[in-house]
Amino acid sequence: MDKTSVSLLDRVAGQDGHAWGELVELYTPLIRAWLRRQAAPVSDDQDLVQEVLTVVVRRVPEFEHNGRVGAFRSWLRTITVNCLRDFWRARRLRPLASGGSDFQEWLDQLADSASALSQMWDREHDVHVMKQLLARLEPEFTTPTWRAFRRVALEGATPDQAAAELGLTVNAVFIAKSRVLARLRQEAAGILEA
Repeated sequence: MDKTSVSLLDRVAGQDGHAWGELVELYTPLIRAWLRRQAAPVSDDQDLVQEVLTVVVRRVPEFEHNGRVGAFRSWLRTITVNCLRDFWRARRLRPLASGGSDFQEWLDQLADSASALSQMWDREHDVHVMKQLLARLEPEFTTPTWRAFRRVALEGATPDQAAAELGLTVNAVFIAKSRVLARLRQEAAGILEA
C-alpha cells in the first residue's frame, strides 16, 4: 500500500490508477453483498457494482468531506441507492426486497440516514473497511508489533497483560499500538472517520 499521507479518496480523485484499484478491491465485496441481499439479480450484480464504482470514480473529485462522521459511507450509500433505482426503472420492474417489503420502501429507508437499515449499512461498511485495512496493514509490521497491537486494541487486553504474554515491555506495547493506529488512521482518512 502507498505510505503517503494522502488519503485513498484524494489519490483516486487525482486519477491515481493504483488507488482506483485499491478502492475497487476494498468496496466491491461490500457493495456486491448488499446488492445480492437486497433484490439485485445475481446475473446483474457485477454490472451494478461496476455502475456504482463508475459513479464513485467520476464524482469523487466533487466529494467534499463535510466534517461529519461517516460522510463517505453516506455518500456511497446514496450512490448505491440511486444506481439501484436507475437499474429497476430501466427494467420497469417492481421487485420485492428481502423480507417481503416493497422495494421502493426499502430504498427510501436506505436513503434515510436515520433509519435502522441505513444504520446497519453504516455498521457493515465500517466493519468491512476496518477488516480490509487491517489485513492490508499487517504485513507492514513485525510479528511482535502486530501481536501487541492486536491484543490491546482489538482483543481488549491491558498493556500489562499483553507485555507479559508477549515478552515485551509495557512501553513496547504502547509504541506498537500507537504505530499501527497511526498507519490505520492514515489509510482510513476520508473513508472511516473516528
